[in-house]
Amino acid sequence: MHLLAFLPRPAARTLYAATAVAALTAATFAPLSARAADLSLNVADGPATEATLYIALYADAASFGASKPLASQSLPLREGKARVVFAGLPPGRYAVRAYADENGNGKLDTNLVGLPTERYGFSNDARGKLGAPDFEAAAIGVDADLQSAIHLR
Repeated sequence: MHLLAFLPRPAARTLYAATAVAALTAATFAPLSARAADLSLNVADGPATEATLYIALYADAASFGASKPLASQSLPLREGKARVVFAGLPPGRYAVRAYADENGNGKLDTNLVGLPTERYGFSNDARGKLGAPDFEAAAIGVDADLQSAIHLR
């Protein structure tokens, strides 16, 4: 015999309603979680000596230009290499900046004319003219799990 046959009518209606709400909620949010993607980055060509990799993820040109990342990470470089994952990203276009802090001061050092003295790189291995590349040059489309590489220079 069915479980609902043992419940009084108001309780059975409540159980039906709760089941319907749970099914609707699962159906609504399942596509969102199914569409989230992981961006895996292999960073190479860092210094052979001990250094910390600082890496930042940007979701649009405004935040990229203002250096206001959506997410960031820092981790040790091992033999000039590291693997970084930004998990659960909604579909979209993202740009990444990275640099190797070789002297441990927590910033990208520059010389007197503003050129970096520590290794740095961007997604798409993009290069700028007299500065960082623009968002469009560094942007990569993420609509499913993606692996990419950044070569520090």
